[in-house]
Amino acid sequence: MTFWVIKVLSTTIGEAFADYLAVNVGLGPAVTDAVMIAALVVALVIQFRTRAYTPWIYWLCVVLVSIVGTQLTDFFTDTLGVSLYLSTAVFAVVLAVVFALWYRQERTLAITSIDTPRRETFYWGAILTTFALGTAAGDLATEALSLGFRNGVLIFGGLIAATWVAYRLGAGQVLTFWIAYVLTRPLGASLGDLLTQDKDFGGLGLGASVTSLLFFGTIVVLVIREQVLVSRHGVAVKGAGPLGGHRQDYLWAAAAVAAVALVGWALRPAADTTPTAEPAPMTTAQPGNQAGAPPGAPAALPPQAHPATKLGNLGKFAVIVTDVKEKVAKNDLVGGKARAKDLEVAWDDAEAGLKPRDSAKWHQLDDQIDAVLTALRASNPVQGDCASAVDTLMTTLDQFDGVR
Repeated sequence: MTFWVIKVLSTTIGEAFADYLAVNVGLGPAVTDAVMIAALVVALVIQFRTRAYTPWIYWLCVVLVSIVGTQLTDFFTDTLGVSLYLSTAVFAVVLAVVFALWYRQERTLAITSIDTPRRETFYWGAILTTFALGTAAGDLATEALSLGFRNGVLIFGGLIAATWVAYRLGAGQVLTFWIAYVLTRPLGASLGDLLTQDKDFGGLGLGASVTSLLFFGTIVVLVIREQVLVSRHGVAVKGAGPLGGHRQDYLWAAAAVAAVALVGWALRPAADTTPTAEPAPMTTAQPGNQAGAPPGAPAALPPQAHPATKLGNLGKFAVIVTDVKEKVAKNDLVGGKARAKDLEVAWDDAEAGLKPRDSAKWHQLDDQIDAVLTALRASNPVQGDCASAVDTLMTTLDQFDGVR
């Protein structure tokens, strides 16, 4: 049972770390992909050279495979424009082919029989494909079908529970294992989004940093326990877990889940109970209430957002874009570039909450934000190009917020 808890939590950790490198550190998708693939190759070389199950290297490989599998799906979807329907179908077929070849060569798909390099090669090939398939299927459900991450937790959690019930009722162990393995990827992603997203987007507002540290700490404790058991009792074969400690496995798994829930609840942002002043009476704007208007003229009212799309109020992004626009207008392109970084981070953090609401409108804004970033990050940025990209983005934000 601790195996499945670590598996779900490691999914969120891997995805959050890759996003941190690409966006917060500023490596970008291409460099991040190269770094993660190189790290995975090194980890797998170490894994293949070990003669027995070694928890720390095994779970490091799982985390890195989860990252690369996710990046593979994102490359097809975001870079090549392949639909989630098609990518889900393609990865399902690829996984079926891997299993067919594996079974034809070895006559078994059981993870407890992974005791040769060839079987281990098939195993990690299947693991990589399950992550790619799980990512595509999860994005299809939560984004393309607009189910959102809250429903994602319920749907994928329910499917895993149904798979466990099927196993208890006599369904094949190998079949149910691989079904559950695919489903844990979208479950982990949905659970992570539920905890990290702002309350405005339907999440619990813990933030990516707190959630990642919480999950990472839980994983470290469980993996250390696995390592201690292996050192104390050994393993039967490389593909099997430790021989000792099975009776307490459910207790440790339950304790880990309870710890995540309790700490997450304790760290959740408190509701804002600060009393607010009564709103000032609305003043009708007059023709002379702009800059240079005569003294005593009514002040101009700021644009009021009335969301015109399912994305909701985008005011927090409009504030940042306004700052970028002002800096570009003053030809402070360095300052504009720095402020645009804040926009990139904020937009990336809110993706899981916004994208399921209206995928087409989200992609429209995403493309325009990329245009702003590209213009400002050019080797020799041109003020006119930057201003044009920012104006286009600001116009779209205002239209979506219903202020134009």
